[in-house]
Amino acid sequence: MITKVTGDILETSAQAIAHGIAPHDHFNQGLALSLRERFPAMAKDFRHYCHQQNPKPGDAWLWAGPEKVIINLMTQDPAPSASAHPGKATQQHVGHALKALAKLIEKEKITSVALPRVATGVGGLNWAEVAPLIAEHLGHLGVPIIVYETFEKGVKAQEPLPQSA
Repeated sequence: MITKVTGDILETSAQAIAHGIAPHDHFNQGLALSLRERFPAMAKDFRHYCHQQNPKPGDAWLWAGPEKVIINLMTQDPAPSASAHPGKATQQHVGHALKALAKLIEKEKITSVALPRVATGVGGLNWAEVAPLIAEHLGHLGVPIIVYETFEKGVKAQEPLPQSA
């Protein structure tokens, strides 16, 4: 079930947040920066993972923190050098990463996922091209998929999630 909302994804009650990055990303722009600031161990663990596994565009990497699961979707090409900016996202990378996300949701029994407009900010893709990919790869899953279409800082969105007691 996919629901589109307005609000701040950092305020989500979803079990996991998935977002687009590049392999070997430095988490220094957009949502990635906000996640690095809130979960510094995640960024450190990602650097270690990249050195060990050398991920490719289209991969997904799950980090389970004490309060939130973060799923990093490799939607962009890696930076050509350590000092350069990552490349742009492609629909092919996004499709492969969303397919990997669907497998992670099923394998890890994730109960709900919040996503931004994946790969449309720093990644440079058009939302009209990305939204159907989300529906195609995640729409069949039996868990709430909350897509934050419009960002409003500090605003908790109306999410279709059961309220915890």
